[in-house]
Amino acid sequence: MGEPGVWGEVTAGLRVSRPVLVARLLELEAAGALTTAHVRAGAQVGGVNVRTVWRWLDAARTEGRVERRPRARLELSDQVWEVLAQAGGNVSVLHRHLKDAGGEVPSLASLYRVVRRDLEAGRVLPDRAVVRREREERRTRQALVDLALAGTREGGAAKAAVRRLPRAAPAAASAVLLSGESGAVAGVALPAGAQLVGTSSVRAVAEAVGQAMAAEGAVCVFGDPGRGKTAAVRMALHEVPPGWRVTWVPVPVRPSVSGMRRAVFDALALPGRFPHTSARADAAVAGALGEARVLVVDEAQRLPVPCLEYLQSLWDDPGTRITLVLCGSGSERALARLPQMASRVGAWQEVPRLAAAEVAAVVTGFHPLWRTVPAPDLAWIDRSCAHGTFRRWAALTAHLQNALLTTADAAVDRALLRRLFRRVAPPL
Repeated sequence: MGEPGVWGEVTAGLRVSRPVLVARLLELEAAGALTTAHVRAGAQVGGVNVRTVWRWLDAARTEGRVERRPRARLELSDQVWEVLAQAGGNVSVLHRHLKDAGGEVPSLASLYRVVRRDLEAGRVLPDRAVVRREREERRTRQALVDLALAGTREGGAAKAAVRRLPRAAPAAASAVLLSGESGAVAGVALPAGAQLVGTSSVRAVAEAVGQAMAAEGAVCVFGDPGRGKTAAVRMALHEVPPGWRVTWVPVPVRPSVSGMRRAVFDALALPGRFPHTSARADAAVAGALGEARVLVVDEAQRLPVPCLEYLQSLWDDPGTRITLVLCGSGSERALARLPQMASRVGAWQEVPRLAAAEVAAVVTGFHPLWRTVPAPDLAWIDRSCAHGTFRRWAALTAHLQNALLTTADAAVDRALLRRLFRRVAPPL
């Protein structure tokens, strides 16, 4: 086997792989018997050029690699998929967008190949309306955060205001439950630095929703505007058991049955375009609702009887597994217009005003700005302006934050708070 002629005879007519060939040549090299004849014979049995075999050997000596160098796999980010969804799946439009953005851009053929590969692997191209709505919601949340810090000054005034901000108290000293380290829950806009707090009302909503999920039933969450109904439901559904999914269905203005059908279809992010016939749309929606899912309908007080009947038909379908959560100020009155739907509601959960005994614990857990304000002053703020309405507390927090960051030598006193009350509370 050491002689080139013999080795060539043995391998004649065979086609060997690169790792086997390189390993054999390296053995001959280690034994000091490797010649150019071996390399030529190896190129013949490998079906490649002699120079290629020499490159293989060089890669094995310098890199310890006998296999082909792996080619970088082209992957598309979620942002690129969002652009593709906005373009209705048109890869050419995506390619032009990437070229306009600058940087290294793959060829159009490569983009087509990668999109086809990922779609065949099971990736779903989201509907344009769903992507547009999610982008607008993100922009709105960011705008609210930016507004909370708008108009900050450079230099001494801003730095002095930052120095006056109290440090956050340890979590163990708080009498309320915080929703995670950052307090962030998707879909809830908060002033910068704020955290959601678990009040007794939040815990009651979580218990009602949990019982409804166990029975795959329905629950109605109602109460006056600004009491935190939507935030309580989002906190209750922030983490659901494995196998469950949560879908929020926005209620259109002046909703119709066709509008609600489209809203449910879009909220489920079903693939493809919205069907032209109601039968196909209902079949697609019912198929998606065959898995355990919480269907949350916010602003349910807008729903007329026909729309409620449509939701009831989805819930009553034997092939669906839905827990229905109807939330909104006046949603209980809307349900009363359809007794057969109201009779199916397993829990009627009201979100009341923030109790006076809870105010100090809740607002100091909500934002560190309130932790240096004495409890009697917090009670005075609630009596004079907030009236137990969590939305007013959030608005007042944002205005107070702006005032401290934009006004030199501002302090949290009753004079400043009275001035802010006029911004938060409507005139009588």
